Amino acid sequence: MNILITGASGFIGSFLCEEALNRNMNVWAGMRTHSSKKYLQDERLNFLTLDLSNTDTLASQLGSFKAEVGKFDIIIHAGGATKCLHKEDFYKHNYDCTRNLVNTLKNLDMVPQQFLYVSSLSVLGPRREDMVAKHAIRIPDGIKADKTFVDTYTIKESVYEPMLATDTPVPNTAYGESKVKSENFLKESGINYTIFRPTGVYGPREKDYFLMAQSIQQHFDSAVGFKPQEITFVYVRDLVNAILSAIGKDVNGKIYSVSDGYVYNSRAFSDLLQKEMGTKCVLHIKFPLWFLRTVCAVSDMMIRITGKMSALNNDKYNILSQRNWQCDITPLQQDLGFTPEWNLERGVKEAVAWYKENGWLK
Repeated sequence: MNILITGASGFIGSFLCEEALNRNMNVWAGMRTHSSKKYLQDERLNFLTLDLSNTDTLASQLGSFKAEVGKFDIIIHAGGATKCLHKEDFYKHNYDCTRNLVNTLKNLDMVPQQFLYVSSLSVLGPRREDMVAKHAIRIPDGIKADKTFVDTYTIKESVYEPMLATDTPVPNTAYGESKVKSENFLKESGINYTIFRPTGVYGPREKDYFLMAQSIQQHFDSAVGFKPQEITFVYVRDLVNAILSAIGKDVNGKIYSVSDGYVYNSRAFSDLLQKEMGTKCVLHIKFPLWFLRTVCAVSDMMIRITGKMSALNNDKYNILSQRNWQCDITPLQQDLGFTPEWNLERGVKEAVAWYKENGWLK
């Protein structure tokens, strides 16, 4: 089975390549000319240079592959951008490249049996944030819940309803808008597609949540907003297993939210980082949303002036200020037999160990 994984040099893409090889698939790592192969060292990997931004070049690259090897049975499109200086760049990297890839595959008669697309839960935007009467959160079937872990880090009674894959997206970030546009294109493309919308993805090699680890190491942690916030996460290996579990299944046109099945309090991630890193005396400060909005607005202005990216911007404000990140993974379990294996405690433990082993943390 020939499987193409775009964005192979990225965080999620590199883990997809690794696990696909473990499942004895013939893996082609699709990447740009100058992309790093740092986490793609397995000698069983095949590499395919793809310029998704240029249809003529892409047609030549895929045409040559077809002449020499044939078609791909499966394509997992994990390529794209999560950070861009300009709004239009999100559309270029996420929508235009997706459209170019699919249209070129169709023109060359190379449409795969399945096209699996890695989207994001953020496409839904701030949905179901009207507070309702407290009600119990049900831990999905099959998940082995450790009582101490659940009592310490998770929310057992919610004031929000979980977002559903059938909810109409109302993205409030440029990233989310570009992903929705890509999803809508796939729906009209006529190919056999399946969409995965992971919540916050963390794990080894990931850099955004690593910034929180650095902050904890410096004895400081911050949060924003005083209205209840209910957060979800998914460990990268669980996400990869969920995506690969769709191969060979009749899931054309399906959209799946992906999380580890738990709902966490706003301190869970930082508290577990502090525990695993052995950091003492961390100052935890919660800022009002107006303060974060001001900081992000100033940072956004500096980005436009200097042309340098920052961890804080107006899009980031919308993400951090969102209160409800609950999502329903029941369809994923029912259709694909998926059961998350890494809760936040186990995942953070493995991530921190990797950060230390690779010199990211001392």
